Amino acid sequence: MKRKNRGRLFIVSAPSGTGKTTLCQNLSSIIQNLRHSVSYTTRPMRHGEVNNRDYTFIKEDVFRRMVRRDEFVEWAEVHGNLYGTSRKRLEAMLDKGIDVILDVDTQGARQIRKKYKDGIYIFILPPSLRALKERLKKRMCNSKEEIQRRLKRAVDEISEYKKYDYVIINAVFDTAIEEMKAIISSENYVQII
Repeated sequence: MKRKNRGRLFIVSAPSGTGKTTLCQNLSSIIQNLRHSVSYTTRPMRHGEVNNRDYTFIKEDVFRRMVRRDEFVEWAEVHGNLYGTSRKRLEAMLDKGIDVILDVDTQGARQIRKKYKDGIYIFILPPSLRALKERLKKRMCNSKEEIQRRLKRAVDEISEYKKYDYVIINAVFDTAIEEMKAIISSENYVQII
């Protein structure tokens, strides 16, 4: 099969704690020609995170300058922190024919949908809100108030799942990975034929 010139964009959204970032990072490590887009954020680095692998961690004033210069394809304030996807980084990968998987919240997906109509949009659901609450507790960095705020936001985000091309329930991580691999393979096959 002949490879297309421009990469495909896969946009993944899910409530905080559902596993979207871990799924995206794992997929980019096992699928040839798929890269995980690293977002910018103003939030503090968590234990075990690495700058420019998990996120590019920057100060709020630097982030806001980038917003004023229109350097993000999407950006949002989420849970009191700023997150954004670099236009320059994203376009460089797509122009090289690299497929990009990008994990963003539903606000970011709405912004991207206006600019990338041919993107493939995937929504990840937790098996239940109870399971999501347990996952958020296990992070050990979320206060009770923060967990409640994230759960309330999760309900709002979940209501948008119908706007996505695919929906996956991340009850068993390996199953969710296989389902996402199937989506990426089928979408790339459809584009080639």
